[in-house]
Amino acid sequence: MSVTTATGFLEVVTYGCLAVLAGSLLLVVAFVLRSRGLVERALGLDMMLAVALNGVAATIVITADPDLVVLAVLVAVLGFVGTVTVSRFVERRGNRLTEEDR
Repeated sequence: MSVTTATGFLEVVTYGCLAVLAGSLLLVVAFVLRSRGLVERALGLDMMLAVALNGVAATIVITADPDLVVLAVLVAVLGFVGTVTVSRFVERRGNRLTEEDR
């Protein structure tokens, strides 16, 4: 098996993954726009960050750019800190709807 065949196949699979990730990002955006509670919105935004992280990882595979690894780590840390912050906030406040949300 030659390197060119493996690279071509890897590119096809990676572009397919990016297409699936784009579709899932649209579904997650629709979920966030329809959700009413804080927990559901936080879950949707956390999922958006996970899809973005996977998109960056697929882009790293396509471009072989080591500088994008820093971006991937930054997105992962941002997602973790955001999820922990919202979790602590919901633990203290609860998932009550305000009058504006109703």
